[in-house]
Amino acid sequence: MNPVSHLPLANPKVSISLKRFLLIEQCPEAWQSFDLYLFRDDAVTFYVGQSHLAFARVWQHLLDGFKGRSLAGRFVWSNWPTSMNFTIALLDSQDARFHAVGHEVTAVEQWLIAQSSPCLNVVYNGQPTPLPPAYRPPNASLRCGRSLKKLLYQAERAVRMEENRIG
Repeated sequence: MNPVSHLPLANPKVSISLKRFLLIEQCPEAWQSFDLYLFRDDAVTFYVGQSHLAFARVWQHLLDGFKGRSLAGRFVWSNWPTSMNFTIALLDSQDARFHAVGHEVTAVEQWLIAQSSPCLNVVYNGQPTPLPPAYRPPNASLRCGRSLKKLLYQAERAVRMEENRIG
């Protein structure tokens, strides 16, 4: 594990499991300023990206993953259902902790990549963290059907089971 992999996420604005993220159809108003996003698990960051609306871009990755047009999305579906427990973190480049890089979204993205060495980022990443052996690479066959409706049902069921264990 990269010793600084958790550093940039010491205080994410939003940190949500993928299974819960999948159940949110529209971007909550409070999330609309988030312009950076990360896919990760408890030990390693898989991907860091930026977008004017991070919520929508994460969804685009997921949908494009079915067709092989997104490495991050393909990685999620290749590791289904384990990937339901991945974390989606959304951040705002204007957050005070990014003052040192001038709050410029590309500079913040580059800084996050340098700090966490994500497995799937190639650009700005001199030493990507090796993909943990427990995970299948993005070019592996999909572990799920291509029916988003069925995957959403599975995510909803997993969330209900989790809530029943907690409650």
